[in-house]
Amino acid sequence: MTYCVGLMLNQGLVFMSDTRTNSGVDNISTFRKMFTWEVPGERSITLMTAGNLATTQSVVSLLEERGKEPGARQPGILEEGSMFQVATMVGNLLKEVIATHADVGQQADAAFNATIILGGQIGDGAPRLFLIYPEGNFIEASFDTPFFQIGETKYGRPILVRAYDPEMSFEDAIKLLTVSFDSTIKANLSVSLPLDVHAYRAGSLQNGRVFRIEENDAYFEEISSGWGVALRDAFSQLPEFKFPKD
Repeated sequence: MTYCVGLMLNQGLVFMSDTRTNSGVDNISTFRKMFTWEVPGERSITLMTAGNLATTQSVVSLLEERGKEPGARQPGILEEGSMFQVATMVGNLLKEVIATHADVGQQADAAFNATIILGGQIGDGAPRLFLIYPEGNFIEASFDTPFFQIGETKYGRPILVRAYDPEMSFEDAIKLLTVSFDSTIKANLSVSLPLDVHAYRAGSLQNGRVFRIEENDAYFEEISSGWGVALRDAFSQLPEFKFPKD
């Protein structure tokens, strides 16, 4: 399983993804699910994947290869003129890869499904964030719907809904996402550290702070234990329940 979040801020975009994949309790591996491209001064693009690993790796590899082909008939991810065009290209490519896999081997289409979060900024366009479905279609985030989740989404969603603020700093956004991931990790063993993070500042047109939160990270452990204490303290301060009188 997977957990990835893309978050819109007034300052820019924040991305976080876990790295665990598994096909059973005794077959657990670590694979990168966040990928970035940049042409400094022109564009920065981040992509995160959830779903069938063979499908997502094929999509990323094809995106990389298209960017290297001299005289290619179709623009690569570093040549498309807008984030909308990049989202359209990635959606079409995802649909094609799933269809190709479905025609050979297993017959259950769902076995090859994948979902993608795509975000970034190109040229004079605003930073944009998209959720791309296995069918190749997609939706775009707005400040009415300011974040997207893929993978194991339900455990980490409540804190995002309650605490998100578009004015928050990158530091507070990463703290918020850390709590969201900690909640998910505690509830589902198929999501785990290391976590990959990218904080992109609007208008910079180059990759921002890209780093990994490793196992036994001191800050993550402090957030995890502190959030547990804060929840217990908040619970104890809530009004006591009283049974109605007979």
